[in-house]
Amino acid sequence: MYKKTKIVATLSDRRCDVDFIRSLYEAGMDAVRINSAHATLEGADRVVDNVRQVSDAIPIIIDTKGPEIRVTGMAAGFEEGIRVAVGDVVTIRGTADNLPSDDKTVYMNDPSFAEDVPVGATVLIDDGELELSVEAKTEGALRCVVHNSGVIRSKKSVNVPGVKIDLPSVTEKDRMFIEWAIEKDIDFIAHSFVRKKEDVLEVKKIIAEHNSPIKIISKIENREGVENIDEILQETYGVMVARGDLGVEIPAEQIPVTQRLIVNKCIESKTPVIIATQMLHSMISNPRPTRAEVSDIASAIYQRADAVMLSGETANGMYPVEAVSTMARVAIEIEKDNNHNKPFIDMNMVDINNEITAQLSRSAVRASLNLPVKAVIIDTMTGRTGRYLSAFRNEKPVYAVCYRKSVTRQMALSFGVHPIYCKPLAIHESFIPVMLNYLSGRNWITSEDLVVVIGGNFGVATGASFMEIATVANLRLKAELMSSR
Repeated sequence: MYKKTKIVATLSDRRCDVDFIRSLYEAGMDAVRINSAHATLEGADRVVDNVRQVSDAIPIIIDTKGPEIRVTGMAAGFEEGIRVAVGDVVTIRGTADNLPSDDKTVYMNDPSFAEDVPVGATVLIDDGELELSVEAKTEGALRCVVHNSGVIRSKKSVNVPGVKIDLPSVTEKDRMFIEWAIEKDIDFIAHSFVRKKEDVLEVKKIIAEHNSPIKIISKIENREGVENIDEILQETYGVMVARGDLGVEIPAEQIPVTQRLIVNKCIESKTPVIIATQMLHSMISNPRPTRAEVSDIASAIYQRADAVMLSGETANGMYPVEAVSTMARVAIEIEKDNNHNKPFIDMNMVDINNEITAQLSRSAVRASLNLPVKAVIIDTMTGRTGRYLSAFRNEKPVYAVCYRKSVTRQMALSFGVHPIYCKPLAIHESFIPVMLNYLSGRNWITSEDLVVVIGGNFGVATGASFMEIATVANLRLKAELMSSR
């Protein structure tokens, strides 16, 4: 199948055998995600090794746990949690020593929590399942009133909407997984709870120390990250709109507007953007999606996100292959709607580093719209040309010859780009016959098809310098004439 929107599937080491991964790949999965919050290094090793047995062209994303606040473990006698009712008063403190929580005091894993949170703030526990308000504050403690009944359980997430809390950008566990990812030649680090550009720079510093090509995806999941999205985009390779925590941090009715805002900014800055969290949540236990879930996927695709993501649906759900297949079918169907999927020809992209590449890419997309073009063919050393073409959201497929395996996998996350790895060619060789043979061998193009080619006359390292529009037959004839000289 050909779809322009990519699908990211989360895998767990509890279910990652080669045949299972291959079935997801054949159903439409384009990239694999591993969540380090629920993984060990040994388990993550197993996932990576099995993915690469299926195909070394599948990109792998590792999520860091990030600087998050959680309830500490429970004291003896409270293993099942602390039951609270409306109107109950709860004392909350921070701890640097991982003190256990009980019915007298609930501890947070951030030692400065009580100092950073003001009176009047709302404290949300377990993705907002429990809501408390801070009524009073004494030295080192918050007096909170419970607003809905429930159970405070061990290790549950804590959010304080609208309050900036001073947390480290990278935890020790994050550093361990980042260094592991570099060693394993993983493609992307999805850094959690990115609030400002400094959070990205901290991860970049570790990557630079190891001289690694690994790229950073910034997970936007709090209000501070949304407010600082412009500066974050200047430093990150990609963005993930992580709607779970984001939906706790900001009102639910603001999520669609925020999602659209971030997607638009990402497209304008040539930044791949992934929409994540509960896209097919009901398919964890049901073989069919709800109509609302299908509409949610459709909305992300109409917004022209690069990728949509599955989490529990594929990590531990009962119908993982069906979930991927469902998402792929929805993507293909929505992408057929030409009334809503016109290219962004007149878009003003920000931070254009190479004007020639931008203009050639825009012209290629315009030609694809005005002429019966079957495909756009490019070669790329860094992926820059592919990202430009992807940003314009061309209706026609973009086939990219990549000379580095890491770039091949990075391109697999960009909207509409189909990357193909090729060993570096000799200075006198052209990538065009190589690509034409590849595409013809798969019956993706015929001799009569019109294609657009973007390439460089001065070596691939110098970037794109020309655009050519011709039939496949004429391109072959030209290549034969050139080789006979």
